[in-house]
Amino acid sequence: MLSGMTTPRVIIVPGLGDSGPEHWQSLWTEKYGAARVRQDDPETPTPATWSARLQEVVDATPGDVVLVGHSCGVLNIVHWAKLYPVPDRVRGAMLVGPTDPEQLDMNAKAPAVLAMGPMPMTPLPFPVLVVASENDPYAAFDRAEAFADAWDATLVTAGEAGHINIASGHGDWPEGEVLLAECLDAWKRE
Repeated sequence: MLSGMTTPRVIIVPGLGDSGPEHWQSLWTEKYGAARVRQDDPETPTPATWSARLQEVVDATPGDVVLVGHSCGVLNIVHWAKLYPVPDRVRGAMLVGPTDPEQLDMNAKAPAVLAMGPMPMTPLPFPVLVVASENDPYAAFDRAEAFADAWDATLVTAGEAGHINIASGHGDWPEGEVLLAECLDAWKRE
């Protein structure tokens, strides 16, 4: 499906808690030799600090790259694209389970996410695939549709897949690997 060393190179952008060791993002980091954004404080996101760390990882990763964000990592990527000039070698982003910092009950569910609001709703300067669940507790599907629309992204439904994380049964996520392989193939330089 994917080789151990992909071209373009994958950069994993985790959400809150750094996506634990059994999360598909952690499994992909090892399986594909991906670069990974490790925040100093993975429990307390802010657009400025998390974007600065993403910029450091992009700068340190040679060649063309594809960003793979999950949950609050999606927020990290969209804020970064607003705050920093995006190099041409960023070939695209796969944004999985975007979390909605403006969701009315977010303070009760994940109050740290509130610091990442408001959600940037402008086109992203690279191709984007948004993978959203129809029953994600952290973002209503119609909001995920609105995000994809605002970012000029392609939207793929994961069906009723919860938050596409360990809690929803997505440690190993083979369907996601298929989507990633398609993205890498579509976004590589000819």
